[in-house]
Amino acid sequence: MNKRDATSGPSDVQQITLRGPAELADALPYLMGFHPNDSVVMVALHGGRGRFGGRLRLGIPQDPGEWAPVADQLAQSLIEGSEQRDTRPDAIVVFLCQDPAEGESASQAMERLRPLAQRLRRACGALDVPVLEALCISDGRYWSYCCPDPRCCPAEGNPLALPGTTVMAAAAAYAGVQVRGSLRDMEARLMPWESAAAQEQERALDSAGAVLVSRILDVDGRGEVAGETLRVARDLMERLGSAPVAAPAEADRADDGLITSGEAAAVILGLQDRETRDRAAEWMEGREADTALRLWRALARRCVGPYVEHAAAPLTLAGWVSWSSGDEAAARVALGLALRADPDYTFAQLLHQACNQGLDPETLRRCLRGERVVRDGRRDDSAPGPEGVRRTERRSGPRPARATAGRRRSAGTHRRASGASSRPGSAAGRGHARDRQPLGQRGARTRE
Repeated sequence: MNKRDATSGPSDVQQITLRGPAELADALPYLMGFHPNDSVVMVALHGGRGRFGGRLRLGIPQDPGEWAPVADQLAQSLIEGSEQRDTRPDAIVVFLCQDPAEGESASQAMERLRPLAQRLRRACGALDVPVLEALCISDGRYWSYCCPDPRCCPAEGNPLALPGTTVMAAAAAYAGVQVRGSLRDMEARLMPWESAAAQEQERALDSAGAVLVSRILDVDGRGEVAGETLRVARDLMERLGSAPVAAPAEADRADDGLITSGEAAAVILGLQDRETRDRAAEWMEGREADTALRLWRALARRCVGPYVEHAAAPLTLAGWVSWSSGDEAAARVALGLALRADPDYTFAQLLHQACNQGLDPETLRRCLRGERVVRDGRRDDSAPGPEGVRRTERRSGPRPARATAGRRRSAGTHRRASGASSRPGSAAGRGHARDRQPLGQRGARTRE
């Protein structure tokens, strides 16, 4: 068992010292803000005492053939992202979190994932950053891939501590940090409907697309559609905000019941225009932020059937509002799903990178406030543009559309890191070239 200490928190605040695999495994949900299931999590360590730095999360690829290139990408992403934000890591801790498959024991799941752990260790070592510890967490137990001593790391694994009984749990409770269930629970609030109502919503999207596409491609019509989209979205936010407060378990269902299929379809398709989406991103503070977040979540759930890629816009807005409101865990989940829906969606790439690099969202908030002031005719030259988040390029005229029928991706087909740096910037330039696609029958979209 590797006994090197790791500390959480920067050096100018009270630190929590974690010793050994057991405390590392127990600390993981507090580091992420949720229980990461079916995930690779990598955490950078800095300095002689192993201060926690950047972290990233990626869904474990189902195909073992993908493990080698994914391991190389993750190691490079974490190390380069850490260098940009802080300093080069001195070591890395790896977690593989996955419950057993049907008919499989937890020990068998651990052994099945061992080659992935080895790939990650080699990938980090090739970049001259050692893996201090690699842990598998499965079915309430943990194993160390680095410790060969059966006296402390037996073949059957060690049980995780009872929730709320560890030093990290006590420190998190004192600091007001909460663990909000599993990653699966958080993603479920944003996933497309699979109920009978999904068919009605798909028909509404088809009908709205038949009307809106030609208008969006017309210079005058595009502006009209943008205004209508924002007005409907604003009306829906006011409706959500004035509704009686529902119990947490029923909140999403209650919000769904307040939005008709036609209203959802109109806003979803309208948000595919980049400038309309950027206008909607201005609803990011105070009471506006709360109702906007509820609306973006509800619209993401309405992107059903062949409209899965259309969820990139409301998911990115949900991630932005969460990040702007200080909820980085929810932001990473939403932005990760946005990139899963459309890996080339530039706005999600940029926000994901900025959030994972620990940038201050106030920079972008100031820019959006300034744009609202300018648009309202009260130019404020003191409002600076974002220094850490690159704005998407603006162009006049109708936005290029892209074919969306016949080449859909399922929500689980593409995976991107949703914990920290997944190097979205490396693909940012490609989004501008790729969004010049023919018009499809399902509605015009842009990937920026």
